Amino acid sequence: MKPGYVRRFSKSERAIHWVNALGFFFLLATGLILYVPRLSIEVGRRQFIQEIHFWGGVGWVASLLIVAVLGDRRGLLRTARELDVFEREDVNWVLGRRPRDQARFNAGQKLNAALNAAFMVLFLVSGLLLWFGEQDTRFRFASTVLLHDGLLYASLALLLGHLYLSLIHPTTRHALRGMVLGNVREDWARRHHARWDTGE
Repeated sequence: MKPGYVRRFSKSERAIHWVNALGFFFLLATGLILYVPRLSIEVGRRQFIQEIHFWGGVGWVASLLIVAVLGDRRGLLRTARELDVFEREDVNWVLGRRPRDQARFNAGQKLNAALNAAFMVLFLVSGLLLWFGEQDTRFRFASTVLLHDGLLYASLALLLGHLYLSLIHPTTRHALRGMVLGNVREDWARRHHARWDTGE
C-alpha cells in the first residue's frame, strides 16, 4: 500500500462492481437495438439480438453469483451488512446535515446499491416473463413490457448520476480510484467518511 493511502475495496468487491457494469452495458446496448425502431432496422437480425439479450441477462446474473461464491464471501457479506444498515448519520446525509459524518459508505451509495439490487431482480423477472411469453401466451402480461421499459428509464437516470459523481464531480471523482485500484487517499477518506475506521 502506498504511504498516505488506505484500502477501500477488496478484489471481490471490485470484481462484483465491474462484472455488474459490463453486464449492464451489454444489456443496455442490445436492449436499445430492440427498443429503438431505427436501430432495430439498421442492425436487423432481431431474433438473434433478442436471444443474445436474454442470454446476456442470464449470464449477467450468473457471473455475479459466481464472483460472490468464488470470491471473498465473508468480506462480501460484511459489505452487504454495511450497505444494509441505514443509521441516523445516513438520514442526516440525505437531509444535507453533517454530510461528512459517514462510515465507509454514505447514504447515497447505500441507496444506489439497494436500487441496483432491486432493479436487477425486477429486470430478471420481467425479462424471463417476456422471454417465456414469446413461447407461451400464458406468460404474457401487458404490464411486463411497461415494467421492463420503466426499469430502463429509471436505471439510465441512476447510471447518469453515478457517472457524473464518479467521473466529473470534483469532490467525489477520487472515489473511482478505489474501485479501480482498491485504495484512496487517507485525507480524502477522512474528509468524506469521517466515521470510517480505515485501520480495519
